[in-house]
Amino acid sequence: MSKSVSHSEDDLVFLEETVRASGDGKSGMKDDVWQVMIIDDDADVHSATTFALSNVEIQNRPLAFLHAYSAQQAREILAAEPHVAVILLDVVMEQQDEGLQLVHYIRDVLHRAEVRIILRTGQPGYAPEIDAIQQFDINDYKTKSELTRIKLFTVVTAAIRSYEQICTINASSSGLDKILRASTELMALTTLEDFASSVIQRIGSLLGMPDDGLLCVQETLHNQQTELFVVAANGAYQDVVNHPVSSFDDARIGNALSRALNERRNIYGRDFAALHFTGDASRSFAAFVRTDRPLNEIEIRLLEVFCSNISVGLANIMLVSRLHNSAFYDSLTKLPNRTRLKEIIDETLVTTRTNAPLVSPTTLALIDIDHFAETNDTLGHQFGDLLLLSVATRLQSRLGDRLIVARVSGDTFGVLGDDNQVNPDTVLAQFEKPFSIDGQDVQLSATVGLVRLSEHEGRGVEALKNAHIALKRAKLQQRTGHFYFSQSMGIDIRERVNMMHALRAAFEEKRLFVVYQPQIDMITRKPVGAEALLRWQHEDGTMISPNRFIPIAEYSGLIIELGEWALRQACLEVVRIHQGGFTDFMMSVNVSQVQFRHPHFLAMLRKTLSETGAPPHCIELEITESMAMEEPEALIKLLEQITATGISIAIDDFGTGFSSLSHLQKLNVDRLKIDRAFVTEITESARGSSIAEAIIQLGRNLELDVIAEGVEDERQAEILSQLGCAVGQGYLFSRPLASDVLHDWLHSHAQQS
Repeated sequence: MSKSVSHSEDDLVFLEETVRASGDGKSGMKDDVWQVMIIDDDADVHSATTFALSNVEIQNRPLAFLHAYSAQQAREILAAEPHVAVILLDVVMEQQDEGLQLVHYIRDVLHRAEVRIILRTGQPGYAPEIDAIQQFDINDYKTKSELTRIKLFTVVTAAIRSYEQICTINASSSGLDKILRASTELMALTTLEDFASSVIQRIGSLLGMPDDGLLCVQETLHNQQTELFVVAANGAYQDVVNHPVSSFDDARIGNALSRALNERRNIYGRDFAALHFTGDASRSFAAFVRTDRPLNEIEIRLLEVFCSNISVGLANIMLVSRLHNSAFYDSLTKLPNRTRLKEIIDETLVTTRTNAPLVSPTTLALIDIDHFAETNDTLGHQFGDLLLLSVATRLQSRLGDRLIVARVSGDTFGVLGDDNQVNPDTVLAQFEKPFSIDGQDVQLSATVGLVRLSEHEGRGVEALKNAHIALKRAKLQQRTGHFYFSQSMGIDIRERVNMMHALRAAFEEKRLFVVYQPQIDMITRKPVGAEALLRWQHEDGTMISPNRFIPIAEYSGLIIELGEWALRQACLEVVRIHQGGFTDFMMSVNVSQVQFRHPHFLAMLRKTLSETGAPPHCIELEITESMAMEEPEALIKLLEQITATGISIAIDDFGTGFSSLSHLQKLNVDRLKIDRAFVTEITESARGSSIAEAIIQLGRNLELDVIAEGVEDERQAEILSQLGCAVGQGYLFSRPLASDVLHDWLHSHAQQS
């Protein structure tokens, strides 16, 4: 019997008593080739895999490939081929879980425990459930894009070695049962500490010796140096958990572990074994086990198999850890993310309600960095990331020992803790001093939304939502400020949401309609046009003010559909009026800022004119003064395109904004509309008609027509007419009228004149 075992990375040679395959199925191996089965519904994957592994020999044996393009075909081949060593399996084929169903068939129906399974996926965002990876003894899980030729060769080689070892021992060694039982039990563990402690115990059981040893992880420090830290330990080493191995008095332990990691193999001494476990790119694992004698060849072989299986288990544990961190912690700052913060809030709420008299009241604060998007765009995303890290570090270092600090979204952080500590003064004080980024001082400010959990009755997700509501309210009122959530704010939000749904339903059910308020020549008192106004009658018969539903339509985006519909109705109406004999009648239509900014607004306008046959020179679009002042260059270009169609433009509510005379001169507009507030002042304010007079004079100087809205008595009409205002509209002349009533009204006025 041979007295040595080769541990070469490229050629693992087994002992002479290894049972070689004879093709009778007893050993589970073929003695001439390694059978590798590729299961994938993509023919290109088959070609690429066979090309990458062509002419490869492992243990002096070539690879033979079996190809299946569906799960059913794979079942048929597996039933006929009992010696498949490795299966490269696509997770997603005909169905989302087709791959895992096939794994279940292999393990639980065919009872093929020895074959090594490597899951592959072309969908990076998709991953099988962790319990499935653990349950079905899956060797590896890779995306197809990361399996380069070298990585594919490495993965397949490791799997074949594992397969050969299992098959070799499967024929005769009773230790295999212990390994399999240990592997199954270990796979059920989900934390690295529990897994590592159990590994030491299982090694002792496998060798029939006391579990006297330790398991270490090798990590790369910030200075790029590596250090071994003890993860778990039993027996004489049970007090060294979390200690660096470099601190041990016995240098032999560190030397043996370092040698095992550097040479990537197990090291056996007279009274110890240093075992190497394959890790990932950032971590490697090794164990040091004391033995009371040199290990024999069977024990060494058992340990080799055990270590191969443990490497898979460690990979699974690390995968669980990575998935857990991805799910609950922010990848940049390493702080709890929104999901984890929500869980912490839920736990806090349960504790508070259960032990209310004993627990201090808790507050949740959301901190939004002011103007971070501009900083990010100006200085670059890398600088922005450094800035976020600096903010996270300051919040964590100054508040983290007493409070929970989390990153909720891009530039928003959360702080949870005692009412006395989580308050606007404490939070905003963290932004008083500048942040140093690459030697550059950056002064930041923040806005804070807060919610007192003692006043909150829901769950964590509702608390976060309420804090967001308070944050938005704070940002609307004043940057660098703060706002506490109140129940009335929640009621307002719910009412707005309910109204939004009701508005959409009313639009779909045709319960919105357009009315028309006549516009009158102030001298002749003849109707010259009308303004189209949108109205909503609730199903209970009540009228809902446009001041309530128009902002909600704008906020929800429904105004795009509503505005197009209202414009179409107005165009159809002006066509009917012209057909009734009023050929010069004008129709004014309000356009919201949301509509005006829509990229397809101009195309929609042209299409509506074309389809309705409305004459463009009889259509006027009303925009507000605030809209006219935003993005002047883009607005000038758009207005030129609109007026090129023949449509005229009016500035509504003129005098309420902050127009600049020079800017107004550049705009291609046709008419100014005096706001009703200045019309009312003519008879009710001490300053009388001064503002209305100034607007009329401005219109005269710029050669723009002027119309006054909200004219309610003859005195106002008389003064406006004397000042030179040509057209007016208001209750003095007519209330807004439905289509049929408007036609009757027009004919009645025509007969009177």
